[in-house]
Amino acid sequence: MSRALVIACFVLGSLVTLAARAAAQTKPFTPDPVDMAAAKREAAVTWYTSTPVNTAQKIATMFQTETGIKVELFRSGGSAVLRRFMQEIDARRVIADVMTISDPAEVLTLIKRDLVVPFRPRHFDKVRDEVKDPKGYHVAQRVNLVGIIARTDKGVPLPRNWTDLTDPKYKGLLVMPDPSYTAIQLMVIGTLSRKYGWGFYQKLRANEIMIVQSHQQVSETLTRGERLIAAEGGDQFAWLDRRAGHKIETIWPTDGAFAIGAPTVVIKGAPHPNAAKALAAFMIGDAVQKLLPGEGIYAGRSDVEPPPGNPPIAQIKLIPVDYEQIEKAAKAIKARFSEIYQ
Repeated sequence: MSRALVIACFVLGSLVTLAARAAAQTKPFTPDPVDMAAAKREAAVTWYTSTPVNTAQKIATMFQTETGIKVELFRSGGSAVLRRFMQEIDARRVIADVMTISDPAEVLTLIKRDLVVPFRPRHFDKVRDEVKDPKGYHVAQRVNLVGIIARTDKGVPLPRNWTDLTDPKYKGLLVMPDPSYTAIQLMVIGTLSRKYGWGFYQKLRANEIMIVQSHQQVSETLTRGERLIAAEGGDQFAWLDRRAGHKIETIWPTDGAFAIGAPTVVIKGAPHPNAAKALAAFMIGDAVQKLLPGEGIYAGRSDVEPPPGNPPIAQIKLIPVDYEQIEKAAKAIKARFSEIYQ
């Protein structure tokens, strides 16, 4: 075979490969169907969620109004929601139909235990790749942006990165949530304790940091002026506080903030399987996704604008989270945290 023919065959092969890849990338997405007639016959759906309570109630009401399907809502912190769900599973009781929690690490456990079913509804292809499972075992309703939150009207120098918080000048001024209640904080502590060591949290303890249960309580502590800086706070609450007129700033740390998805999963063996899929699909539909920015929340879908006044996620420096590692170490992380802050 001549050299020219070899080159021609190579070029032709490369072109075929590129064409195949392009075809795969442009292949239209076909969503999994939802049997709405069957869902309406089931007439009810039980949703376990850590979605902020006001937003969760709005979503439930919107879904019920649109479909006539009653939503039984259980809302608590992500770790608390998961704890209740797992207790019921261990007792061989399946009560929840759908679950939305800000704990991508523990969702990996649910998948491994065969407790959820894959489902890729309409708009699944618009959800950011990093916050969904390609097979549809989970898909993010929203993305939680986490940084340092601070009062700006009290004359306190603002920290610019996570390690600044260990400075003694912040003694008695700090607050953060409990990882045993909120899964978002578990992701943050699991990551920062590996990045900076547990000495970072020991220094925060020496700075007399206040521990409260939830991000909502962090927000309330700041707005009341009991503490001035959240050494881990949810931007959504800061956004709402700013809208209410409080002098609150979200600081995106120079060493990186966190963007943590809130996966929705459809429970295997759910009492209302069709209504479960209807609600899961509704969660990433236009009505809910376009509601979220007005609540100060980043939508799971990449085609939805950020909350007004906030930067797009792509413009925020982020710290990557190793969810596999946190899944394995969750109990140890919580135990070590409790040991430091008991």
